[in-house]
Amino acid sequence: MSEAQTLRSKLPSGGVSIFAVMTRLANEVGAINLSQGFPDFETSPELIDTVARYMREGHNQYAPMPGVLALREALAQKIEALYGRRYDPVTEITVTTGATEGIFAALTAFVHPGDEVLLFQPAYDSYTPSVTLSGGRPVYVTLRYPDYRIDWDEVRRAISPRTRVIVMNSPHNPTGMIWTPDDVRELGRVLSGTDAIVIADEVYEHILFDGGRHESLARYPEIAERAVVISSFGKTYHTTGWKVGYCAAPPALTTEIQRIHQWITFAVNGAVQMAYADFVRRDPWCADVTAFYQGRRDKFLSLVRESRFRPLACRGTFFQMMDYSAITDEPDTDFALRVTREHGVAAIPISPFLNDSTAAGPVLRFCFAKRDSTLERAAERLVRV
Repeated sequence: MSEAQTLRSKLPSGGVSIFAVMTRLANEVGAINLSQGFPDFETSPELIDTVARYMREGHNQYAPMPGVLALREALAQKIEALYGRRYDPVTEITVTTGATEGIFAALTAFVHPGDEVLLFQPAYDSYTPSVTLSGGRPVYVTLRYPDYRIDWDEVRRAISPRTRVIVMNSPHNPTGMIWTPDDVRELGRVLSGTDAIVIADEVYEHILFDGGRHESLARYPEIAERAVVISSFGKTYHTTGWKVGYCAAPPALTTEIQRIHQWITFAVNGAVQMAYADFVRRDPWCADVTAFYQGRRDKFLSLVRESRFRPLACRGTFFQMMDYSAITDEPDTDFALRVTREHGVAAIPISPFLNDSTAAGPVLRFCFAKRDSTLERAAERLVRV
């Protein structure tokens, strides 16, 4: 490329993900990494053996573009058992390379230049770039610190004739809030009289606490008719690196998603899909996962009780938001970097999840999907901050 030639970035305001930044820094300084959301314990040996068995049986070439039928059938049965809606495994379910690809494919399919997409912020950081790349305009409604509930009057003010998609996320990353039945009823009222589609990011569907119920949009027929329900296996089976997710949606929406999906990854690892199908059929409720992560959350909270960090309510996900206002008035990113360098624990600041960083509040996000020994070592350091 000559000096006269220039590149025009499609994401000029986008930098390296905060997850990559914090994990790299944690590795450089030898800090305990409670920033990026992945477990430090192993997945089920039986699941690994099942994948290996399917590999030995020859499932090593391209899988069908929409996903292995056995997995789509298992997912249809699971969704019906949990949420009461029966999706046709042939025409209404698509297996994707992680939920992130599913979200990208759905937004790319439905967002056209000039369309508006309503996002609840703090928002998972892949949403805004996906909207922008399709020429859409993100419109933000802020979940207010410290309880992160939705102001539905603000939502109604944000809706316009150009609103094409509303993205919901429950259990919510990074805040740990969950949608209530009242929230879903308000969503239904907002949708009335519009042509908007809902994209529901439900990847933490099995990680809820204190008896909370997951309000999947699949439970609500009128909304489900215009919704893409997206989930994945990585959080449930401790296999975040395998990157397998899925979209469930009515046939017309599924057709458009698959038109995009086929040009992104085309197909997902077939042997892994076959193994997941076995596990989904065996235990669609995943109650052990719910109890396991409740134990992780409660363990972490008990360990940091004597620290100056104040925990905010966490109803789901495997992240704990911690208020640090009793420690410092530093901006969250500066404090997160300092805690990593000086105290040896990496966390995620909230401002990268926000369009307006002034709404961040004095909060860091810690991942508690870790072994006891990891949480104990991290808590010893956090208590000294």
